[in-house]
Amino acid sequence: MPQAVGVIQTIGFPAVLAAADAMVKGGRVTIVYFDKAERGEFLVAIRGPVSEVKRSMEAGKEAAAQSYGGEVVSHYIVPNPPENLLAVLPVDYSEEVEQFRV
Repeated sequence: MPQAVGVIQTIGFPAVLAAADAMVKGGRVTIVYFDKAERGEFLVAIRGPVSEVKRSMEAGKEAAAQSYGGEVVSHYIVPNPPENLLAVLPVDYSEEVEQFRV
């Protein structure tokens, strides 16, 4: 089944927390990356089947926007990413997240 990567970047931690929570509850996806960006921005990346990532991203964007002071800075979905992208960027399934993979 083709896998996709979805990324949401927000202003403020509460917004990214709301987005991450909504994404894992909104579809069969796994959080593969989380980190601080710059200027109080945070990002979270998920992986899963293309249809599940699309549904989860919509839930995540809505939840982030509804959080107090939350703002989605950017978001993007990469359906069926090539192997060289997975090798270079930190969005592949790691040992840390393997136990949570759905």
